[in-house]
Amino acid sequence: MAFSPRPLVAFLAEMLPSQWAAKLSCGRCGVRSSAFRPRFNAGISSARWRGPRRRGAGRPWYGGAHLEPAGRGEAEGGGGGRARAAERLASGPGKTLRRSVPSQDLVDWRKPLLWQVGYLGEKYDEWVHQPVDRPIRLFHSDFVEALSKTAWYVVFLVWTPVVLYLSWVSYTSLAQGNTRLFSSFTTEYSIPVHKYYFPFIFLLGMFLWSLVEYLIHRFVFHMKPPASNYYLITLHFLLHGQHHKSPFDSSRLVFPPVPASLVVGFFYGVLRLLLPEVLGLSLFVGGLCGYVVYDMMHYYLHYGSPKKGTYLYGLKAYHVKHHFEHQKSGFGISTRFWDYPFRTLIPEETFEKED
Repeated sequence: MAFSPRPLVAFLAEMLPSQWAAKLSCGRCGVRSSAFRPRFNAGISSARWRGPRRRGAGRPWYGGAHLEPAGRGEAEGGGGGRARAAERLASGPGKTLRRSVPSQDLVDWRKPLLWQVGYLGEKYDEWVHQPVDRPIRLFHSDFVEALSKTAWYVVFLVWTPVVLYLSWVSYTSLAQGNTRLFSSFTTEYSIPVHKYYFPFIFLLGMFLWSLVEYLIHRFVFHMKPPASNYYLITLHFLLHGQHHKSPFDSSRLVFPPVPASLVVGFFYGVLRLLLPEVLGLSLFVGGLCGYVVYDMMHYYLHYGSPKKGTYLYGLKAYHVKHHFEHQKSGFGISTRFWDYPFRTLIPEETFEKED
């Protein structure tokens, strides 16, 4: 599967609300309202932008947003990456708005960031949601740094054989006819689990993974660490903050296999304790497959160019909104299903195109 970082300039123009015009036409951004608002509200139609522009290596497109390398939007009191992205979008393809920004950074980009962000304190939450277009280094050690990064296809190559093998083990074990539900409590009313149930158990595992995906993304990845707690800020940046800070770093869009194996082992142990061995394994392998689909889809939502009107196009629009505007909602990645009952759905009106 080829992932093409083609621009979707009209994409972000359709989704960013008109309130951004007022925010960006202020003196802080150095853009006059008369020069900015008409273009922004008009949007960028396909008639004006008929094809993708090629970009240099290492500077991908994401929802039509151009972000500066760190140091241009990272200044204390500067407009930030999100503002710059919308400014460039409003200025039209191939045009750059010139403005002066302070040069004082909150972090030293020449050094690993993980041990610096904890000192940002109350400035951390705003800083981490001002995206930049550059790779992030977390650790001093080259070996540990390498373990924290991975290419998208590594996840597929590592976990797909595991899913296939465990699926075969689960099915053949169920085929022996020895698996019964509730057998640990009663033998008289226990329910036999036949091999024909395996596809349904597998799908149930994938469905349960989508819930786990949502809960982790919302309550772990998007926890708001106390400004006075250096260690929780550092942990948040390690888990997810670095992704929001540098959403285009292709080496940090999927979960590296080494730390992922620890999480996978934890969930297998929980299911092994709660369910009969084969039944727990069948549910687990479905969840593991759901995780692989989630990681591949997450990468595609950042680097792919889905056709307008498709399911993946809608998910990409949803994820763009989550990154650039609604960080406290829109936690579903592979599906928006769980955003409905948990009331974290990004309002539909924010996706309506402005004529």
